Amino acid sequence: MPGRQDRPRLESYGDGGFRISGVRHVGSVIVLPETTIPWDVSDPADLGIGSLAPVLDCEPRVEILLFGSGRDLRPIDEGIRAALSDAGIAVEPMDTGAACRTYSVLAAEDRRVAAALIAVD
Repeated sequence: MPGRQDRPRLESYGDGGFRISGVRHVGSVIVLPETTIPWDVSDPADLGIGSLAPVLDCEPRVEILLFGSGRDLRPIDEGIRAALSDAGIAVEPMDTGAACRTYSVLAAEDRRVAAALIAVD
């Protein structure tokens, strides 16, 4: 497991993307404990269990997934929540700004946290 300094650092969000560990990412992203990948979800209605495959495939397994649903909080479909729970992953929906802040706190605590973040303007 990498040390805290090796984790992606969420530095800012907005203007259609994110600054993570000094790199600008345009569009939505999934931030995993060791890497950040582009995410082809721009609307909470497009969220499906298949779109979360990188989180489910992450080894070692993440404990918490923060879902940043854009400007507004959107609930997680119960089927998606159940599938993540079956995999041992708790999911917390919140607006993207809150998800970014919460990720930073949990990562600083060395938690196995991931964030699926929909970009906001």
